[in-house]
Amino acid sequence: MNPPVSASSLYDRVSRVIPKAEWLTFQDDVEAILDLKRRRNAVILAHNYQTPEIFHGVADIVGDSLALARRAIEVDAEVIVLAGVHFMAETAKLLNPGKTVLIPDMGAGCSLADSITPKDVALLRQAHPGVPVITYVNTSAAVKAASDICCTSGNAKEVVESLGVPRVLMIPDEYLARNVAKDTDVEIIAWHGHCEVHELFNADDVRKLRENYPGVTVLAHPECPPDVVAEADFAGSTAIMSDYVGKKRPARVVLLTECSMSDNVAVHHPDVEFIRPCNLCPHMKRITLSNIRTALQENRHEVTVEPAIADAARRAVERMLAI
Repeated sequence: MNPPVSASSLYDRVSRVIPKAEWLTFQDDVEAILDLKRRRNAVILAHNYQTPEIFHGVADIVGDSLALARRAIEVDAEVIVLAGVHFMAETAKLLNPGKTVLIPDMGAGCSLADSITPKDVALLRQAHPGVPVITYVNTSAAVKAASDICCTSGNAKEVVESLGVPRVLMIPDEYLARNVAKDTDVEIIAWHGHCEVHELFNADDVRKLRENYPGVTVLAHPECPPDVVAEADFAGSTAIMSDYVGKKRPARVVLLTECSMSDNVAVHHPDVEFIRPCNLCPHMKRITLSNIRTALQENRHEVTVEPAIADAARRAVERMLAI
């Protein structure tokens, strides 16, 4: 059995992105969370947009939506704390129906998840009979249950082409659908949802970054508008962007996505200069060390999914994971 890790020993990991004085304000919570995890047989799953003190300090499993969905199946702990947004906690519950899944703040939502309802999916099916519905994981369990299969930004093209049909509905992210449509012969019918973080970037931002930071490599998330993706050097999910930096080692790079992503990747690449245009996700930032600690202490807030919805939503997620 590995010896317990202390908050002070963890600081070396994050010293490049968190000042020592700031880390000292986190230390009590980190120590308490590490102890609570051991006592409760709990694990913390953290999305790439969590702040470094969570991502590198207390998380056991980290990644993008696809990675968290895949790893959630392997968890053998009794309690899962999802440091992310509500749809991610629902997905973890779908894949672990017998485990306790907690989210530290029930207000951690998602503009994409809020942009579509099961009724909208039913109306789309009426308007496009026989066309399969591919649902981005950034949706509620109820919307997943009304769909045929899920996708993430990391596997969307693969999912689209796996169905072997000439036309699909891809909901709810319009920009993801349009960006995927450029790379496939499958006709994609899109919805009008947008990520409130990624829709803020524009093509002029990219051009100014190149002017101000000569030689910069620009990586864009596929939830960005198509003109942003067109101006970028490369586009991919948060996991794919992280892998790109690790393999290519650009001297200077900018990640057009949520702020904390750059901090978390920078920890592993001291030789790379990260330019940080900062668009914060207000929902991700509702998750803090303090409310993770409270979630473990008081068993809140437990995420549940109605059985009838869970069965159908689980099929859509598992169908994606089987590809």
